[in-house]
Amino acid sequence: MTETLKTISPVDGRIYVERPLETPAGIDRALDSAQRAQSGWAAASLAARCEILTKAVDALVAKTNDIATEITWQMGRPIRHTPGEVRGFEERARYMLNAAPQALAAIQPGEKAGFTRQIKRVPLGLIVVVAPWNYPYLTAVNAVIPALIAGNAVILKHSHQTPLCAERFLEAFVSAGVPAGVFQYLHLSHADTARLMGDARVASVCFTGSVSGGRAVVAATAAGFATAGLELGGKDPAYVRADANLAHAIETLTDGAFFNSGQSCCGIKRIYVAASRYQDFVDGVVDLLAGDD
Repeated sequence: MTETLKTISPVDGRIYVERPLETPAGIDRALDSAQRAQSGWAAASLAARCEILTKAVDALVAKTNDIATEITWQMGRPIRHTPGEVRGFEERARYMLNAAPQALAAIQPGEKAGFTRQIKRVPLGLIVVVAPWNYPYLTAVNAVIPALIAGNAVILKHSHQTPLCAERFLEAFVSAGVPAGVFQYLHLSHADTARLMGDARVASVCFTGSVSGGRAVVAATAAGFATAGLELGGKDPAYVRADANLAHAIETLTDGAFFNSGQSCCGIKRIYVAASRYQDFVDGVVDLLAGDD
């Protein structure tokens, strides 16, 4: 019996998306396809890859309204905020595309008699990106676009809360002419995600999520010796000194704690206030929140 992914919308509690989870045979086919496609993609010039990826960014941004609506239904962010994530995706993607020629240029370590020396940047191969739901495009773009720019193949495993984001990425890449197999997504169980990350065909894993999730990634990648880049959640503190501009601190830190409905890996989670300003700060936060009712 095929297992299914079910995305329960926090907006109204209904099943918003339902998809079959990939089978072990399907995962194996995806890995083989990525390996075959990656060498041809890497052989294309950097300029050619960037041209295609620019078209993909254009294609995704053209669907901003539809994508914004999907984000809201999948993860619950107010609809007035979700178009901003697509704008952020575009800004980051275009910045990385523009920076690529300099960032990927060979490094010249200096002259040495009798030698011609350079440090050349080459693709790793197959990159697995595991992305979270709270900023489903802003987090994924940080790994997907630079990996593809550099000539790697990518398999994206997105959160079960935001599976349509992975599908939108593929839609945009296909429309732009990214060769088949270079970018793929898989809807997976936790166990199959671990097996994917531990496969010897995977060169590197980019993970954004919890500390416990990061530990699981490290354990999984040990099987195949893939490298891992981890962006993990924390307990971000703020400090309000005795000489602080209290009105500014109240507004800024309240926004930092509540932005994106509090679902932010860099959101303010602890606030330390000088004792002499403590009660005024608490009263100011209460008043600010009451005024939003």
